[in-house]
Amino acid sequence: MSSIIQISPKIKPPLDPGFVPASLWCRAYQTKVTESGQGKPLAIALARTDGSVSVFRTTVFPHEGAFVAANEVYVERLVKFLLWQRGGSKVTIAGDPRIAAYIHEVYSPSGKQSFDFHFMGERVYGTPMVIEETSYDAAPAEHETTAALGRHLDGCRIGFDLGGSDRKCAAVIDGEVVFSEEIVWDPYFQKDPQYHFDGVNDTLKRAASHLPRVDAIGGSAAGVYVNNEVRVASLFRGVPPDLFDSRVRRLFYELKDAWGGIPFEVVNDGEVTALAGSMALNDNGVLGVSMGTSQAGGYVTPQGNITNWLNELAFVPVDYRPNGPMDEWSKDYGVGAQYFSQQAVARLIPAAGIEVPADMPLAERLNTVQKLMAGGDARARGIFESIGVYFGYAIAHYASFYDLRHLLVLGRVMSGEGGDLILATAHKVLKAEFPELEGSIQVHTPGEKEKRHGQAVAAASLPQVRK
Repeated sequence: MSSIIQISPKIKPPLDPGFVPASLWCRAYQTKVTESGQGKPLAIALARTDGSVSVFRTTVFPHEGAFVAANEVYVERLVKFLLWQRGGSKVTIAGDPRIAAYIHEVYSPSGKQSFDFHFMGERVYGTPMVIEETSYDAAPAEHETTAALGRHLDGCRIGFDLGGSDRKCAAVIDGEVVFSEEIVWDPYFQKDPQYHFDGVNDTLKRAASHLPRVDAIGGSAAGVYVNNEVRVASLFRGVPPDLFDSRVRRLFYELKDAWGGIPFEVVNDGEVTALAGSMALNDNGVLGVSMGTSQAGGYVTPQGNITNWLNELAFVPVDYRPNGPMDEWSKDYGVGAQYFSQQAVARLIPAAGIEVPADMPLAERLNTVQKLMAGGDARARGIFESIGVYFGYAIAHYASFYDLRHLLVLGRVMSGEGGDLILATAHKVLKAEFPELEGSIQVHTPGEKEKRHGQAVAAASLPQVRK
């Protein structure tokens, strides 16, 4: 961490005082660059295999002397955020070849971010990841693509949502839910893809039994999905690579065939969360954030469309401590999953002084803490207050990358009094540190009806039925 960037948060997580908010660090960095009078323009372009390109423009110190360490932290963490927010298999650093060389070293098969290198390249986009450099003036032109998502409510439809601990479904007739159900399952470490096929198909059959016919099926699930193909998803982490390629990648095509080839669409659960929020609010510019088994994100643009961005907020950096909590999958530090999920609650339990069995599953740990919170336990309160501090600073960071009017927050971590405290604390942080945002971004939690049905109805609305 660079010694020339110093921050002093006005509000600290009571159980994690060493937290270094990405939002404050980046603002302090930009202030120092401006005060130095030596700022240099830098552009980061992320190209995807469909021809779309995202470009983020910023200003950095001259890459020399005491400025080098600060630049490396700033640009590397910025690239990390952009990769998981927007996606890309080719990254162009435009403005300084030395910074580009550093990013090339870090994002390489043997670099610190080798996970991201392989994940973004081979697994998501099916091509080796490339880091290139060019002059600022020669930066690639931005070319974003957007598309309308869902909002089709005609006919008899099934909507489903696949999570790490349960699968949900709803039978929907002309936008009205006539049946919904939630079934516990344990997909993470199942080696046989048939387990997943049978589980999802069983859910669809249960919903179909409450409909006169099935015109279309729409679903959401955690992970990366491109044209209904499973590219990467933690739900299938237990499936060996060869079986993943032969059975899981086109799992939803197999299910579509089993249902007679009717319209069948599956997208990331975060996108459906944002769509559900947009439909409920009757407005756009919505970022949906779900705090559950992991952290999911989705975005509806101010124009009411979705992008082809990844919005995998579980992997974007929110804490700039070099020794911050490590994500067990990517082996990176300070990323969202460790701050806004069941994992975050479990991580804070020892600091709160709460004792639980070492083999207690994460969902049960969350349930234990929520029960303590409902009983007025101050230790549990410290956990949710800490998450609220994290979230307030993270909202400000998200606002630097998304054009937001609304933030929709849901998920099991947000249930009950703990969720209320998370939001109240986040508002406190925004008011103290970012008053300009506190009034411009409306934060919402869904009502009970939306919690039960909103996601399923939004998922069911994904496919268009041709007349």
